[in-house]
Amino acid sequence: MNSVSVIGLGSMGVAIAQSLLQSGYRVTVWNRTSEKAELIVKAGAVLAPNAAAAISASAVSIICVSDYAASYDILDTDEVKVDMAGRILIQLSTGSPQQARDYEAWTQKHHAEYIDGAIVASPTQMGQPEATIFSSGSPAAFQKCEPLLKSLAGNVLYLGGQVSAASTTDLAFLSYLFGSYLGFFHAARILESDDLRVDTFGAMIAQISPVIGGVIKYESELIQSGAYDKPQSSVNMSMVTVDLLMEQAREAGMNNEFPVFAQGLFKKALDAGYGEEEVCALIKVMR
Repeated sequence: MNSVSVIGLGSMGVAIAQSLLQSGYRVTVWNRTSEKAELIVKAGAVLAPNAAAAISASAVSIICVSDYAASYDILDTDEVKVDMAGRILIQLSTGSPQQARDYEAWTQKHHAEYIDGAIVASPTQMGQPEATIFSSGSPAAFQKCEPLLKSLAGNVLYLGGQVSAASTTDLAFLSYLFGSYLGFFHAARILESDDLRVDTFGAMIAQISPVIGGVIKYESELIQSGAYDKPQSSVNMSMVTVDLLMEQAREAGMNNEFPVFAQGLFKKALDAGYGEEEVCALIKVMR
């Protein structure tokens, strides 16, 4: 297990290969555009002449390309005959839960073990304690590859044998992240409307993020249990805040798309009779 092949040398693929080399692994690489391999080869990697040769060079291969379709295009063509029998394939490309299920079935058809993964880090964070990888799939394969994955990220979360779990968790995380983006960008406009600094506010958010995490943890527990009837922050109370966001946008003459969207969901919750329930009762509207 001391040799690894990396298929795909975009910025993330190169970062993966570099982290593996720094951890003492023998690394074979392949990329459609061989010029992208020059720097990593100088660092000690071996450039394979084709994808089949890269797979054959190691017991474990990591695929990190644009999407699953690109993976199939590389490994499942008449021109590229790849013998994967007895090997482990780790998919770190971006994909959906169903694509993970399909890829596991395809890998098993080729008599290989499969781990589906999702990286929660930038290329510059790879190999660092703050980098996270969600992983799921073959328990036996994960046990063999755990040290390898921990050389890529300080926080490796194995989510079990249900192969879609990593992709589903990744999309859930991205939903939370993108919702936070939208809220923060609207917050930036609120600050700008009163000539306040956005970066100072951003630094404050970083400082109080453990408090925000605690709130999200609390709401998650209520959603899981279905106990909405003893609110700390009710839908009615939260609607007052949403109305204030609408009023501020009107007063400042600024874009109001974010509070309009929130107001629509909260109004549905109120119309459904959830006003005196915890704010996370909004999920019943979304269901």
